[in-house]
Amino acid sequence: MRVTPAPTRARPARRTALQTLLAATILAATTMAAPSSAASTDSAAAAPAWPDRPIKVIVPYTPGGATDTVTRIVMDKLAARLGQNIVIENKPGANSTLGAAIAAKAEPDGYTFLSILPAYVINTHLYKLSYSPSELEPVVHMADLPLFLFVSKDVPANSLQELVAHGRKHPDTLTYASSGTGSSAHLTGADFALQSGLKMTHVAYKGSAPILADLLAGRVSMVFDPVLVPMQYVRQDKLKVLAFTGKQRWPDAADVPTMEEGGFPGFVTGSWVGLLAPTGTPRPVIERMAKEISAIVQEPDVTQKFIAAGFLPTGSTPAEFTELMRKDSDRYAKIIEEAGITVN
Repeated sequence: MRVTPAPTRARPARRTALQTLLAATILAATTMAAPSSAASTDSAAAAPAWPDRPIKVIVPYTPGGATDTVTRIVMDKLAARLGQNIVIENKPGANSTLGAAIAAKAEPDGYTFLSILPAYVINTHLYKLSYSPSELEPVVHMADLPLFLFVSKDVPANSLQELVAHGRKHPDTLTYASSGTGSSAHLTGADFALQSGLKMTHVAYKGSAPILADLLAGRVSMVFDPVLVPMQYVRQDKLKVLAFTGKQRWPDAADVPTMEEGGFPGFVTGSWVGLLAPTGTPRPVIERMAKEISAIVQEPDVTQKFIAAGFLPTGSTPAEFTELMRKDSDRYAKIIEEAGITVN
């Protein structure tokens, strides 16, 4: 007679033991991970919120200039928003490269920034720098500074066409001023000379005050400059203004034609003010700075102050400012090459 073995329960028992072992292992792992997670949470909670101390913004120019003015207007508002002091440090010298070098070597901890003009991108094509542009990264485009062409009363011209005609009839007699070799005023003047075919001599100065003095005295023929200071002398009939470099006429000087209207198609240029940070600055800090400043420059009272001083509020993302800098770098590099501009 065939005997049928009795059913065994060994296998189910072994499966149960295995399941128990796995459950115990998972529980142990979870228990071990819990303190680590709690420690991480405690650490994050203990980390100080940014900013927990004063922020420093380096302005590589003297007080009172365009960069300094824009920066102080914006940072005064930003300090209130962030609930922290912001210290402006003026570090002029070497066409802004001195201040840029200081910022480039600063700790990328979110407490040092650099306010710049287009000279920053121009310098890479003219000077042997003590820092690498890769050591600084774009944060935000704060303002545009369209330029006017101011001309001495001694120059017998009341329009761009008359200026060009005079320059061609009397070659090598016209001079144009700038605040230094490689400044946006210098390259704008050089571009005008290239496009008009005029032979003009560049005269570099160390600041706006001596330019204005020599322009009023007739010792220099012209300058491409923001509206802030020279326009008051135009109203006193001590200077002439012939053109504006913006795309559209300036609201407070609607009788001044643009360069394009004066016979120079595509001649739309100007200066701007932007903010950089040492490369490696925490991304959330850069993004917040860009967002806060972009909102600040659109506030009615800030916009009013900007326009009164000859600035146009902009604002941007870091990526947008990066693209502006790249385009201007390419454009100025072309002007430098075509005009044969060098530095000693």
